[in-house]
This record gives sequence, C-alpha cells and structure tokens, in this order.
Amino acid sequence: MVKKTLLFSAIAATFAALTNNVLADDSNVVVLDQANFDKEVMKQDLMLVEFYAPWCGHCKALAPEYDSAATTLKEDDIKLGKVDCTVNQDLCQEYEVRGYPTIKVFRNGETADYKGARKADGIVSYMQKQAAPAVTDLDADNFAKFKESDRVVVVAYTSPSDEKSKAAVKEVAEKLRDDYFFGLVTDEALIKEQNVEKLPSVVIYKQFDQELDGGRSDWTESLEDSEKVQEFIKTNSVPLLDEIQASNFASYAEAGLPLAYIFADSKEMAEPLVEAVKPIAQKYKGKINFVHIDAKKYGPHAGNVGLKQEWPAFAIQHIDSGAKFPYDQSAEITTKNIEQFVADYAAGKIEPTLKSEDIPADNDGPVKVVVAKQFNEVVLDKSKDAFLEVYAPWCGHCKRLAPIWEELGQAVEKQGLKDKVVIAKMDGTENDVPPEAGFTVSGFPTLKFFKAETNELLDYNGGRSLEDLVEFLNENGSNGVKLSIAKDADAESQEEQEDSGHDEL
Repeated sequence: MVKKTLLFSAIAATFAALTNNVLADDSNVVVLDQANFDKEVMKQDLMLVEFYAPWCGHCKALAPEYDSAATTLKEDDIKLGKVDCTVNQDLCQEYEVRGYPTIKVFRNGETADYKGARKADGIVSYMQKQAAPAVTDLDADNFAKFKESDRVVVVAYTSPSDEKSKAAVKEVAEKLRDDYFFGLVTDEALIKEQNVEKLPSVVIYKQFDQELDGGRSDWTESLEDSEKVQEFIKTNSVPLLDEIQASNFASYAEAGLPLAYIFADSKEMAEPLVEAVKPIAQKYKGKINFVHIDAKKYGPHAGNVGLKQEWPAFAIQHIDSGAKFPYDQSAEITTKNIEQFVADYAAGKIEPTLKSEDIPADNDGPVKVVVAKQFNEVVLDKSKDAFLEVYAPWCGHCKRLAPIWEELGQAVEKQGLKDKVVIAKMDGTENDVPPEAGFTVSGFPTLKFFKAETNELLDYNGGRSLEDLVEFLNENGSNGVKLSIAKDADAESQEEQEDSGHDEL
C-alpha cells in the first residue's frame, strides 16, 4: 500500500512538471516542486511561496487572490510561487509545513513567515514593502508620490547631520517594514513646507480620518525609545472607527489594543450605531480600537466574542488572549449605554465571559477532561505538572493522536504518578482558553505543558509518538517524574504519529 502511494506521488509529480513547465498556462504563479525549487527560489532577491494542499478549503479561497497578486506584482518583478504538498512531501517537511496554506517569504535563500493579509491587495502591499528599502530618502521630487503610495506611510524629519536620529528611524523601519513604508526628509525647505516645527519628528500620513486630525499624526518626542515610537505608529495607523474585514484584521492585531466591535447586518443599521459610538472611540483612542463588522458576512464571529447571532450587537475582545466582554444584547446600543459599559470595562468592573461546557460528573479516567469553568482548578493546579491537549472533534491529527494520548494517561495512572502529573484534554471548539492560561489556540491539536509550582508554560512541538511525549515529560517535569514505557511500540502507530501537523482553525 505504501509503495503504491509513493508510486502515485511520483507519477503525479512527473505529470505536474511536464504539464506546467514552471508557469501554469492561466496564471503568473510559478509552479514549484522538488526538482526546480532551488533553481527558481533560492537565488531570488525576493519571492513569496505558498505551500498548499488541493483539498484545503483555505487554499481554495486564497487561490484567486494569490493569482491576482502575482499578476500585479509581475510589473514589480516580484515572483509568487506555490508548492503542492500532497505531491512534494519531503520539500514541505523541509520547510516545516504543519498546516495549509503555509506562506513564506524567501530572500536570497533566507526564509521568514508571511504575516500579511490573504487578499490580493494585501499581498501586493506586503510584498512591495518587502521589496522597498527600509527607509526611502525623500525630497521635493518624490515626496508627493511617496505620501500617496499606501493607505498609511511614515515619514521621519531630521536635520541633515543628525545621524543618531537617522539610525533610530532605520531601526524602527526594519522592525515594521512588513507593515509600513518609511521615508526620511532632511531638506529644510520641505520640512518647513510640511509644517514640521520640531526636529526630530515622525509624521504618520493617513488616507482616512481627515475630519478628525487632517489625516496625520505627529510624534515630536525623542526617537531613542524604539518601543514607544513603534507603539505610536501602530496605535495611530488604524482609523478611528472603520469596517473590519479579512484584509485589515492583521493591522488591528498588530496594534495590540483591545478591539471593540459593532455588529450590524446592513448599512442602514450600521450608520447610526457608528455615529453613536464614535465619541467613545475618540475618548479611548490609543487604548481601545473601535470597529464595525458586517454581520451578514462575518456573523459567526459573534460567537468568538460571546454574542448570539442577533443584531445589532456590541462586544470588546482582547486579541492577544481571546478574553471577551459582550454587551447585554437585550439593552439598546446608545452613546450613553456604551459609554458606561466601556467605562466599567476600563475600570476592571466587568469579568470576561468564558464559553464552557458543563463540568463532567465523572472525570476519573486516565486523561482528565478539562472545561473552561474548571481550567484553573485542573491545569493550573501548582501541585502537579499538567500536560494539556486542546483538540477539535473534526481534526484528523487529533483523531490520530487520541489513542496515543490515552496511552500516556494510562502509563501515568499505572505507575502511580497521578499525584505528580495530570494528562488532560480540552475540546477547543466548545471551551475558551481563559486569559490566565497565557496562550491562544491557532490550530489543532495544540499541546501545552505547565510546570508544577510555577505554572511555567512550555510549547510542545515535537513528534507525536508515545516515546516522544514521554521523553518530553521526563525532561521537563518539575516533580521528578520518570515515566517508563515498553520498548516494543507498534510500528504502524509510530509511523502515523511522526506527522506533527496542525489542522487550521
């Protein structure tokens, strides 16, 4: 059976190479495989590569956007490529592909994860930023074009001799080059023309919020504290109250601020709500980002913030931890009501809402069942180490891991170690991870290890065999646990567990 599968893969790879001839007939995306990858990718100054599976729904949704971006970026001599991981398994394993699609930026053989949007315009903008110098020198000839080159651009103003400030700007630009174009002006006449009164300064030019601040935000403090400058840029580069969607979600996530959502299922419903909440958004600017969201298109997201799919609705979410604070859906959304709700939230008077299954009546099995209501009691019990799997019932990787995870729990139980370590599992589709857990779930299964006494959190990214799991537990346990297992593990089971992939959310 294995030989037959390998033969099919080899034939498929051959046909792919023959029929595609590097470029698909109807696409500007370079088709990559084990044979041509090094030649086509590793010597490129810049290239974007998608690792995909033909059956993957996320990949199918990305395909037309990726093709469109490839066509646009062809004018900039920036190539986009794709690798079918069902055919090129070794290549995908080499680049640690654990979910689909995985997108990576290659630069002269070096690789980094792609962090941009999955819409054509977002891909184009991201790769153009990658291709541009970290900081562009600006003068009267190129300033106007640069200022309009993206929805948000950042321009630093310094005196010609201020090398310290120039270096500080370059440092910030290198860290944020994935998200923003940076320019530098040292020409005195241009500085005066742009109404910059203090040097050094940083100005964010925005193609929005014209009525609020003229479409610009000025930083006139020292540039020495790079973290503060970055925070200023991220905070002021999103509109006061914009519509959020897939193409701009990443910019809000990067800002690192709580996100307040207005859900409305029509333009007629949204407009008065936006006007009612706008004064509150202005009051909390820099502390909370406010957005409105199309409930017809993104209605299911309401469940992620503790709301029923009933409109209109309002909620606040912490992007980093997933903590959610839903507004009472039986109450009216007015300026007065929302202002009080946000004030109570900001004062810490509102506890986050946790989605949770009921506490199980019988929970004495070798693998402890965890629900959100009992997460702290079971997982964060400092008297024991805790090894937790967050799974989804539909996840193929989770189904393959399930019997191995059960064996691990049985080994702990049989060797009388349940008072020192707990093996646990939680259905991530029915339970929220509480903020105090210190992690969020981006794919299934997610495996986390909490050390006794300190609750120090360790990520588990190793193999999925029983031996791998036991070795990790023995090496990282705080209670001196030394678990032993039989040496003659089932070979077929062992082969299956070598796949340490994740199923995407």
